[in-house]
Amino acid sequence: MAKTGRGFTRREFVKAAGLGALAAAGAGAPGRARAQPKTLKIIQWSHFVPAYDKWFDGVFCKQWGEKHGTQVIVDHIAIGEINARAAAEVAAQRGHDLFMFLSPPAAYAQQTIDHSEIYQQVAKRWGKPIDLGHKSTFDPKTKRYFAFSDSYVPDPGDYRQDLWAEVGYPHGPDTWDDLRKGAKAIKDKRGNPCGLGLSQELDTNMAMRALLWSFGGSVQDVEGRVVLDSPQTVEALKFMRALQKESQTNEVFTWDPSSNNRGILSGKLSFVLNAISVTRTAEKENPEMSQKIQIVRALKGPVHRLACEHVMDCYVVWKFAQNPEGAKQFLVDYIDAFGEAFKASEFYNFPCFPRTVPNLRELISNDPKGKPPDKYRILGDVLEWATNVGYPGYATAAIDEVFNTFVIPTMFAKAARDALSPADAARAAAREVQRIFDKWSR
Repeated sequence: MAKTGRGFTRREFVKAAGLGALAAAGAGAPGRARAQPKTLKIIQWSHFVPAYDKWFDGVFCKQWGEKHGTQVIVDHIAIGEINARAAAEVAAQRGHDLFMFLSPPAAYAQQTIDHSEIYQQVAKRWGKPIDLGHKSTFDPKTKRYFAFSDSYVPDPGDYRQDLWAEVGYPHGPDTWDDLRKGAKAIKDKRGNPCGLGLSQELDTNMAMRALLWSFGGSVQDVEGRVVLDSPQTVEALKFMRALQKESQTNEVFTWDPSSNNRGILSGKLSFVLNAISVTRTAEKENPEMSQKIQIVRALKGPVHRLACEHVMDCYVVWKFAQNPEGAKQFLVDYIDAFGEAFKASEFYNFPCFPRTVPNLRELISNDPKGKPPDKYRILGDVLEWATNVGYPGYATAAIDEVFNTFVIPTMFAKAARDALSPADAARAAAREVQRIFDKWSR
């Protein structure tokens, strides 16, 4: 039987194993069970901003636990460990009450509770979620929310202002055509390459979708039909092949998620697509470089100006969670405190419920850490150009598998290194996407 994108067969995903034996064992000693303190177990990535984890673990979780008579245990793991850990918990049917993913985990929908109740409770206080959050966690077929998204991270372009000014772009590239022309001029003049990844990692997954969409291509249409093999996709592939040959190095084919960060912070790269992790690191570790690295909106293509969110925070309450009620209440209360979360993340985590940070534009327009202080002002209109991984449709289980098996980065890499022609690369990728979609439709 075919494997899903998260490493399990379709049958394994829909299998629901209970913990009845454990429940029965505890039923014989009600007094002892009541004496046990409540526990809430949470697992999530080690945040890029250490101050956020310090606030989340040491302030919010501590205070929430005291208020609710619950011991809150937070485990932090690296980005690369998330999918394997989730697969292990599903296989064992035990683990954490709350599990946070950095992309929509629709392939696990059969293993999670319906999160509609959480959304409804939050909406009563803070209004509806943004469309990006809705389309990243809602299954239009079952009409249920398989996850709950509190926040997302914008994915702007990070560019070396000094290098781009030398070739006539003092404010950086605004279009993909600008990027190609300017990046080539910089590499020819200074030797600094452009830095768009072409490997099987998170940042490449996001960057190549931005390029694909901006040229009018997409994996699926609004109805969920595979439309990857299109003239627009081929044009995007031709562009990437040209950019690679003119302005990049072959290192991009073996990058990890932080390679582009390291490259531009070290002074090597002229442009990357990344979150503000790049600029925040520079502010802390290299003030001189911080002044040189500025940000731009998603680049405009022939058809759209679009980018994927950099990461999409998606919490799930497993069906096998030991404290599901506590987990649901925790998420509701966390949104009440999201204004503090936004500040603790140093503007990294943007709200899926905008009313929780009503002065967001004001805050990001005058940041004492930014050089200049209004560096992050352009993120004020991020929702005009940020979209979900399933654009123009929803982040379905099939999209989840396409994402986590890196079909799109592989397609672009094959075209960029001339392993396949752009047309052949598009056809091959479309066949693989169709296979995945067919599997999930059964």
